[in-house]
Amino acid sequence: MTMQAVEIQILGKITRVICPVGQEQSLVNAANDFDQRLHELSKRTKVMNIEQLLIIAALNMCNEFHEEKKKNISDTREMEQRLMLLQQTIEEALLKHSVSKA
Repeated sequence: MTMQAVEIQILGKITRVICPVGQEQSLVNAANDFDQRLHELSKRTKVMNIEQLLIIAALNMCNEFHEEKKKNISDTREMEQRLMLLQQTIEEALLKHSVSKA
Protein backbone atom coordinates (compact mmCIF):
# COMPACT_ATOMS: atom_id res chain seq x y z
CA MET A 1 0.00 0.00 0.00
CA THR A 2 1.38 3.38 -0.98
CA MET A 3 1.59 5.98 1.75
CA GLN A 4 1.49 9.77 1.61
CA ALA A 5 2.70 12.40 4.10
CA VAL A 6 0.06 14.95 5.05
CA GLU A 7 0.48 18.07 7.15
CA ILE A 8 -2.22 18.65 9.75
CA GLN A 9 -2.60 21.37 12.34
CA ILE A 10 -3.77 20.69 15.90
CA LEU A 11 -3.86 23.51 18.45
CA GLY A 12 -1.65 25.64 16.24
CA LYS A 13 1.03 22.98 15.86
CA ILE A 14 1.74 21.52 12.43
CA THR A 15 2.45 17.80 12.33
CA ARG A 16 3.29 15.52 9.41
CA VAL A 17 1.31 12.29 9.43
CA ILE A 18 1.59 9.35 7.06
CA CYS A 19 -1.61 7.88 5.66
CA PRO A 20 -2.64 5.64 2.75
CA VAL A 21 -2.86 7.39 -0.62
CA GLY A 22 -6.45 8.44 -1.25
CA GLN A 23 -7.18 8.96 2.45
CA GLU A 24 -5.50 12.35 2.73
CA GLN A 25 -8.71 14.41 2.79
CA SER A 26 -10.29 12.13 5.37
CA LEU A 27 -7.25 12.60 7.59
CA VAL A 28 -7.36 16.38 7.16
CA ASN A 29 -11.10 16.40 7.94
CA ALA A 30 -10.55 14.29 11.06
CA ALA A 31 -7.71 16.55 12.19
CA ASN A 32 -9.87 19.66 11.65
CA ASP A 33 -12.72 18.09 13.62
CA PHE A 34 -10.35 17.13 16.45
CA ASP A 35 -8.80 20.60 16.49
CA GLN A 36 -12.24 22.21 16.69
CA ARG A 37 -13.26 19.87 19.53
CA LEU A 38 -10.11 20.75 21.44
CA HIS A 39 -10.70 24.49 21.04
CA GLU A 40 -14.34 24.16 22.14
CA LEU A 41 -13.36 21.97 25.09
CA SER A 42 -10.68 24.45 26.15
CA LYS A 43 -13.19 27.31 26.10
CA ARG A 44 -15.84 25.32 27.92
CA THR A 45 -13.62 23.85 30.65
CA LYS A 46 -11.01 26.60 30.92
CA VAL A 47 -8.34 23.86 30.88
CA MET A 48 -5.13 25.25 29.42
CA ASN A 49 -2.81 22.30 30.07
CA ILE A 50 -2.56 20.55 26.69
CA GLU A 51 -2.00 17.11 28.19
CA GLN A 52 -5.12 17.40 30.37
CA LEU A 53 -7.08 18.78 27.44
CA LEU A 54 -6.06 15.83 25.26
CA ILE A 55 -6.97 13.34 28.00
CA ILE A 56 -10.40 14.90 28.48
CA ALA A 57 -10.98 15.02 24.71
CA ALA A 58 -9.91 11.37 24.34
CA LEU A 59 -12.23 10.29 27.15
CA ASN A 60 -15.12 12.25 25.64
CA MET A 61 -14.53 10.72 22.22
CA CYS A 62 -14.27 7.20 23.69
CA ASN A 63 -17.53 7.78 25.54
CA GLU A 64 -19.20 8.98 22.32
CA PHE A 65 -17.86 5.89 20.52
CA HIS A 66 -19.21 3.54 23.20
CA GLU A 67 -22.60 5.26 23.19
CA GLU A 68 -22.82 4.96 19.40
CA LYS A 69 -21.76 1.32 19.62
CA LYS A 70 -24.52 0.59 22.16
CA LYS A 71 -27.03 2.42 19.98
CA ASN A 72 -25.89 0.44 16.94
CA ILE A 73 -26.30 -2.85 18.84
CA SER A 74 -29.77 -1.79 19.98
CA ASP A 75 -30.75 -0.73 16.45
CA THR A 76 -29.45 -4.02 15.06
CA ARG A 77 -31.50 -6.02 17.57
CA GLU A 78 -34.61 -3.99 16.76
CA MET A 79 -34.06 -4.51 13.02
CA GLU A 80 -33.61 -8.26 13.56
CA GLN A 81 -36.89 -8.41 15.50
CA ARG A 82 -38.70 -6.50 12.77
CA LEU A 83 -37.28 -8.79 10.09
CA MET A 84 -38.37 -11.86 12.06
CA LEU A 85 -41.87 -10.41 12.41
CA LEU A 86 -41.97 -9.59 8.70
CA GLN A 87 -40.80 -13.10 7.81
CA GLN A 88 -43.41 -14.62 10.10
CA THR A 89 -46.14 -12.43 8.57
CA ILE A 90 -45.10 -13.40 5.02
CA GLU A 91 -45.00 -17.10 5.91
CA GLU A 92 -48.49 -16.88 7.47
CA ALA A 93 -49.82 -15.06 4.42
CA LEU A 94 -48.30 -17.65 2.09
CA LEU A 95 -49.72 -20.46 4.19
CA LYS A 96 -53.22 -18.89 4.14
CA HIS A 97 -52.93 -18.35 0.39
CA SER A 98 -51.89 -21.97 -0.27
CA VAL A 99 -54.66 -23.32 2.00
CA SER A 100 -57.30 -21.20 0.26
CA LYS A 101 -56.22 -22.57 -3.14
CA ALA A 102 -56.46 -26.18 -1.99
